[in-house]
Amino acid sequence: MTFDQWVIIRLRAHGFYAGVVDGVPGREMIEGLKRFQAAEGLKSTGLADEATVNALRRDKDGGGRSASVIAMPGKSIPIPAEPIWMREARRLMGIAEVPGPQSNPVIIGWAKALGGWVASWYKNDDTAWCGLFVANVIATTLPSEALPANPLGALNWSKFGRELKIPEPGAILTFVRPGGGHVGLYVGEDATHLHVLGGNQNNSVTITRIERGRLQAVRWPKTVEPTMRGRVVLTTAGVPVSSNEA
Repeated sequence: MTFDQWVIIRLRAHGFYAGVVDGVPGREMIEGLKRFQAAEGLKSTGLADEATVNALRRDKDGGGRSASVIAMPGKSIPIPAEPIWMREARRLMGIAEVPGPQSNPVIIGWAKALGGWVASWYKNDDTAWCGLFVANVIATTLPSEALPANPLGALNWSKFGRELKIPEPGAILTFVRPGGGHVGLYVGEDATHLHVLGGNQNNSVTITRIERGRLQAVRWPKTVEPTMRGRVVLTTAGVPVSSNEA
């Protein structure tokens, strides 16, 4: 059981979730968290912070549970260090373009969910979709966060939210490349490259290594406080260098 699955199950047990119990940290979970937080006298953020998780652990009759971990049969799951949009991005890893004239309906569905001009304009996954991927995970998990006016343009994310001096997991990174840009999420780094979880990386959602010198901006949503966890140092083992972000 994942952390988000547990949150949904506990919200349902408390009577604050009526959606599908699918473990997806989407808008129904966020709205359920806000309603639960309001009922508990907590700040209504829609995020499963420590105070909210501790309240969710309690049964309706007030019985307590452990304050440090979420107990499961045979194992314990800690509160995730990665932010909610990063968890959603990881859930989507492996989604890829459909070769030829067809398009992956999941990718097209992200555009439809964003609505407005994006829904009517974006019709083919041969069109660069790194910005669409980031817009999807942010809009799905942080519905109050303002997106760039044109979220499909990778370099438009260079002014998204707030500047972050030191990257931490989930930070939005923008990169320059010949003929355009690229945007993805910070996973970690090694001596020469940044490890980036993003869409349209070799035509799929993957983690890849991108040269540090191409970095343009490090950004963070305004509606969520950074954890100040700082940089994550990783090895190069098993992580390819990006060869195609177009």
